[in-house]
Amino acid sequence: MTDTPKASLSPMQKLKAHLELLDPITWVGVLQGIVCGAIASGRMEFSIEHIGQFALLMLLFGPLGTGFSQSVNDYYDRDLDRVNEPSRPIPSGRLSEKEALWNWLTVGAMALIVGAFFAYRLGEWRGGFLFLITVFGLVVSYIYSAPPLKLKNNVLLSAPAVGISYSFITWIAGNLLYADLRPEVVWMGAINACIAIGLIFLNDFKSAEGDKAKGLKSLPVMIGVRGTYLVSFSLIDVAFGTFVYLMWKWEFGAMFYFSLFSFMAILATQAMLYLDPEHGASALEDAVQKTGLRNVVGKSDVKTHKSYLRYLVVNNGLYVLNVIFAALLIAQKPT
Repeated sequence: MTDTPKASLSPMQKLKAHLELLDPITWVGVLQGIVCGAIASGRMEFSIEHIGQFALLMLLFGPLGTGFSQSVNDYYDRDLDRVNEPSRPIPSGRLSEKEALWNWLTVGAMALIVGAFFAYRLGEWRGGFLFLITVFGLVVSYIYSAPPLKLKNNVLLSAPAVGISYSFITWIAGNLLYADLRPEVVWMGAINACIAIGLIFLNDFKSAEGDKAKGLKSLPVMIGVRGTYLVSFSLIDVAFGTFVYLMWKWEFGAMFYFSLFSFMAILATQAMLYLDPEHGASALEDAVQKTGLRNVVGKSDVKTHKSYLRYLVVNNGLYVLNVIFAALLIAQKPT
């Protein structure tokens, strides 16, 4: 284990390196699920207590939970990063391996403490279940990056692990914060996870060539670009189609028609990308730059990955609107 960080770093520079290890940009990903789950509970109030609980839950699943995941990933990928990303905190020498180890151990312990607080504060089964999914999220985050399991190297397990831990349990947690778990929220969380899994497969386009050179079997390497589109779009379309059906079943009148229109727009974009994987939906390129998706998802000059970013503009833009409106309607639906 290397314990020779750069001695010239000031305390602020060292703190910045620790924060970089937690990768703050990734914390945003859990926001949608927690917000929508909390709204859909139908019990969220704009009181000091409820807003304080919400902020603490965001801390748990954002800086602590997601930060733990990113820190563990950097720690176990340190040798690979010395070649591919030498500017990261560990390979650059700004943090020693021991300091990086203490980073994720400390953040993980803090997450458990906050989860235990919720178990005590909420009481009964809600608090206990919230603590259990906190532990579940931490365990999945660890085995995703750490040997011997290292789920990230298994094409069949990596995307589901991320989809469930980032997109499913956040809906559940947001709901449990204020009320007993609603079946509608379980449905929405499952739909959210399936769509996330499909998008994760597409994000592998940016590293397909590197994965192929290293012998890693990502989906684009195994079945090609169009094959990956078919798998990904099938997951997304079944999930979104289920969402449209639920809007009809739950009798959310206008919401059903809006979701149906959104689904048609997403299908049209998918068709453009499948027919032209490198240049499809090029009219949306300017929107990618303005929304900052390139910085959030990852910069890449790979043409198929640029097409994926254009798809995100349509898919995520419409999907987020749909789930927020749906959460508001679920909140008004009798339990």
